[in-house]
Amino acid sequence: MKKIILALIVSISSLLAGEINLAVAANVSYAMDELKAEFAKMHPSTKVEVTLGSSGKLTAQINNGAPFGLFMSANMKYPQALYKEGMATTKPIVYAQGALAYFSTKKQDFSQGIKLLESKDIQKIAVANPKTAPYGKAAMEAMKNGSVFDSVKDKFVYAESISQTVAYSISAADIGFIAKSSLYSPKMARYKEGVNFKDVDADLYTPIKQGIVLLKFANGNKEYREFYDFILSAKAKEIFKKYGYLVQ
Repeated sequence: MKKIILALIVSISSLLAGEINLAVAANVSYAMDELKAEFAKMHPSTKVEVTLGSSGKLTAQINNGAPFGLFMSANMKYPQALYKEGMATTKPIVYAQGALAYFSTKKQDFSQGIKLLESKDIQKIAVANPKTAPYGKAAMEAMKNGSVFDSVKDKFVYAESISQTVAYSISAADIGFIAKSSLYSPKMARYKEGVNFKDVDADLYTPIKQGIVLLKFANGNKEYREFYDFILSAKAKEIFKKYGYLVQ
């Protein structure tokens, strides 16, 4: 019986050779196509499959046995928890630092700063679920530190991830807290800084340090390590910078 199971494992491993499955925080989706394209230049035989979602939900999937070999989180908390629990095989490393931005399809007076949210013209505010999305947690922190949380909390429209928050900001809300990286998507090119979007004051929230780890599922697979090393490379850092991230 053990030989049969071993044979099946070997067979499955051979079928999966050349393919890697990544769990990636939704905010990275806007940079991921370019990251994959650059990686493919160096490793053309490796197929990269990406599952996007909120970091909390992806972590739950990993804990439940989802076959991901690498996790790019929107914060350090979830990778650190996975490492502590033995689900990650590398210590969490910061691959980029994200930033929050306000976004609206309508012209807004951003000179008011976060107090703009209290305007009677702002009836709905899109925000990612702070329980599972680090950018949502940062948005809550910004509103509390900006002394507007209590006066605007009834306006919240919750999204499951930061990418869904962008969709809600366009279709179902007057304004939203989004990842600055999403503003570099071609679909957002028609919107203007100072008119439709503005950076949230960075002093209002804790820096969003995004962490990467290799997971147990990647053991013995050099292709996961190659992608991990690529994400920490100078070339990948150039790409992250293009999408509004801070890198060291």
